[in-house]
Amino acid sequence: MSTTTAPGRSATLLRTYAPLLAIAVLAVLLLVVAPATLSAFRLNSLGKYICWAIAAVGIGLAWGRGGMLVMGQGVFFGLGGYAMAMHLKLEAAGPEGIPDFMILYGDGTMPGFWEPFRSGPFTLVAIVVLPALAATGLGWLIFKRRVKGAYFAILTQALAVVFATLLVATIKETGGFNGLNQFTLFFGYNLYDPVNKQMVYSIAAGLLIGCLVVVWQLYRSRFGELLVATRDAEERVRFLGHDPANIKLVAFVIAAVMASIGGAMFAPIAGIISPSDVDATASIFLIAGVALGGRALLLGPALGALTVGFGRTYLSEQFPTQWTYFLGLLFVLVILLLPRGVGDLPRLVRARFGRSAA
Repeated sequence: MSTTTAPGRSATLLRTYAPLLAIAVLAVLLLVVAPATLSAFRLNSLGKYICWAIAAVGIGLAWGRGGMLVMGQGVFFGLGGYAMAMHLKLEAAGPEGIPDFMILYGDGTMPGFWEPFRSGPFTLVAIVVLPALAATGLGWLIFKRRVKGAYFAILTQALAVVFATLLVATIKETGGFNGLNQFTLFFGYNLYDPVNKQMVYSIAAGLLIGCLVVVWQLYRSRFGELLVATRDAEERVRFLGHDPANIKLVAFVIAAVMASIGGAMFAPIAGIISPSDVDATASIFLIAGVALGGRALLLGPALGALTVGFGRTYLSEQFPTQWTYFLGLLFVLVILLLPRGVGDLPRLVRARFGRSAA
């Protein structure tokens, strides 16, 4: 006979499903309240922040739960962004056309690797498969050699620098420093139509909610427990018969795919994808958002990324030349006062008032 009381069961259920309730509240805010209250310009800006938040959710899984400071997520963000942008450019060019920049910068011929991206289904598959394959190969080389800590962070950041440099150098194939832009269609829908632009925003918001639900399930699963155990006691996990490299690899691949999905939606929402959106600086901004919101919390990385995005826009509008200093100062203050991020503030308040009451 169970001795668990009804209030005890209720408290357990509340702790278990409170994160899901929080995700539902965020879904209402993003999918219902925001489109009804924000102007088209502000809604489009929020769409860009949401794309960064999708990538941040994956970083929260890899860094917050797995202890892997992934400072090169711009690479995977770029793989998804450029894959989507290539399709959009070819869609605008027509069945037999080629992107305009290839005529401007090159000899009017299109590289063979562009051709498959005329297909919408192929592009959608590539957005998931390409980063998964790249992350699997890279992660296997890194984790099997037990590279971790600062060395892992530096290596991933260096990859972002190399990737951005490669994009700049291949102007005839990728548009170089200017990147890919001037998208007019999104899988047959006119991007100049406000209704269609709101549709693209809704898709991005829905994907963010979906990624949060996936991560919530992973946190509650056996894999989530092993990931935390690997972060805290890797040798003990190995002693118990599990390969920590494989556990880290799965989290790394999931984070890469989420970053790619964020990049894929960023291209049609922002209207451009360029090396500046995927380089080391862009990767650091993603890390800053995760740290700001609380890397170990479920919603912390997403809310932190949304906050950093809003802060960049607001401060740049108010202080066009000094906004980076203000944002940097805010980030430093939060890290010093709240090492676990702003999302940890409710716990600190409860702990403070709990001690006072005692």
